This record gives sequence, C-alpha cells and structure tokens, in this order.
Amino acid sequence: MRKFYAFLLTMLLAAGVLAGCGESAEQPKEEKKVEEGQNAAFPVTINDALDNEVVIEAKPERIVSVIPSNTEIAFELGLGEEVVGVSDFDNYPQEAAEKEKIGGLEFNVEKVISLNPDLVLAHASSAQSSEAGLQQLRDAGVTVLVVNDAKSFDQVFESIEMVGTAAGEKEKAEQLVSDMKSQLEEIKTKAQGIKEEDRKSVMVEVSPAPEIYAAGTETFMDEMLSAINAENIITEEGWPKMDPEAIIERNPDVIITTHGYYTEDAVGNVLSRDGWQDINAVKNKQVADVDSDMVTRSGPRIIEGVEELAKAVYPDIFK
Repeated sequence: MRKFYAFLLTMLLAAGVLAGCGESAEQPKEEKKVEEGQNAAFPVTINDALDNEVVIEAKPERIVSVIPSNTEIAFELGLGEEVVGVSDFDNYPQEAAEKEKIGGLEFNVEKVISLNPDLVLAHASSAQSSEAGLQQLRDAGVTVLVVNDAKSFDQVFESIEMVGTAAGEKEKAEQLVSDMKSQLEEIKTKAQGIKEEDRKSVMVEVSPAPEIYAAGTETFMDEMLSAINAENIITEEGWPKMDPEAIIERNPDVIITTHGYYTEDAVGNVLSRDGWQDINAVKNKQVADVDSDMVTRSGPRIIEGVEELAKAVYPDIFK
C-alpha cells in the first residue's frame, strides 16, 4: 500500500552564465542583434496555475525544477544548461539525474536558495503542501512559477507553453506542442480505423494484488485509452481500489500494469492470480507492463506513452 501511495505521489509529482561583465566594443553587430531580440521578450507576465501574477524580468539563467515533468519540459526546450537543481525523483534525461538534488516531496528551501535560481518551476500538485516553502522562496526574492497539474493533453500543452514563455523559449515551446499534437492525431487517426468488433476493453492496474488500484474515469490514463480507441472497464472516477471479483466480472481483453518498476514480474503476477484464468486478458496472455514515467508524467514524453499503450493494447496495428 505504501508503494502505491509513493507511486501516486510520484505521479502527481513532471545554468547559463552571464556572457561577461560588459560588451566589448568589437562585439559583432549580428551578435548584438540576437541578444536584443532575446531580451525583447522580457519582462513577461504570466498568470500561473494558482492564478498568481508572476513577472519575469529577464531570461532566466538559473532554473530549479521541483518535479520531474517540469524538468523534462525544460530539457526538451533546450534549457539543460540553465537547470541547476532538480527533485530527488528526476531520472530523465540522464543529464537531469546529474544535477543538484533539492529534495523529494518536500523540497529543501535552503538548498534551493543556495543554488541562486532566478526561476523556480513549482507544480500545482504539490503547491498546497509546499505553500510555506514556496513563500519562503518568494520572500527571498526568487521568482516562483506554479505550473498546472495537467489532467489532459490540452493541459500538458498549456504547461509546456507556460514554461517556454517563462524561460524565453516560447517559439520552441509552440513548435514542440505543434509536433506533439501532430503525433497524437496520427495515433488517433490510426486508432479510428479499428472496427467496433475489434475494439479492446482494458484495465490499467497501478498497484498490484492484494490491494488492486486501477485508473478510472477523469484521469489522464482514461483519456489516453480513448485516444487509442480502447474501452476502459473501470467506470469509477479517479484511482479506485478494485475488488478482484469485479474485475473478473468485467472481463477485460487487455490488462496493462504500470508498477513493473517496483514489483517483481508484474505480468507474471497478473497471469498467476487465483480465479483469473477465465479473464480474456489472462486466458489470451494479453497482459503487458508499460513504463510508468512515460504514461504518467505530464511532459513531452506523454505522446510516446500513448504509443507504448497503443502497442500493448493493439500490437498488430501499432508495431
């Protein structure tokens, strides 16, 4: 049970240096124009996820991210050098894991301040529990931007554009979002070709027996299943604890697990459960484990997560 809560918290949980003391008289005019163009976007005012009006005076050169999804967005926007601190859970890309760690679910305020950031990328999922720490940062003169807790593709796109605007990479963010939307539409178009009689019913299990929790309605996972033209058998809202008998009765064609990163042989665990032998997914060995980070972090890799989910549910169509 503790591992499940850790999963949910983790799930709820996605440095440049000044060019010099001054401009040389011999500095090329082209270089000056580039710098002027970059600075022209600032100051910028953003209403963050808590509806705080955040003013960013200049392009941030030292960024701290308190959640993996924000970190993945920053790196995808080419801000790897600017990122100077990340959470203990950050593991992608590899360069992120090598950054200074600022703590886990409760970040270390003193550590963050010691990194001298000019922008902290916080997150709405933990903003309430971290309210005192975030206020300490603001009181210390650090600009704090609370990124929304995305529950849909559109909200992920909004998060990316928010971070891009705040960090002076608005055009890159818009291009990234455009590319992600195109990839998602390609997946949806392919999925729309699935005949009704071939449409699969699916359960996404996020915590194993004996206490089985699954992805229900009003979750990102439910939207992902809809995108690939699959039916979610979990009709309860959120992340309900499921009675094994209810799962047997609903008889999913496919069972997806997302807990393989901390459980031993997640697929084998499902296939060997007593009384589940007649479930279509078990009988036909249609059980697969997918990378939890890809399908739960609301960042740039979420479309890859949809593709992985599609391959697991419709392996003959999405190869």
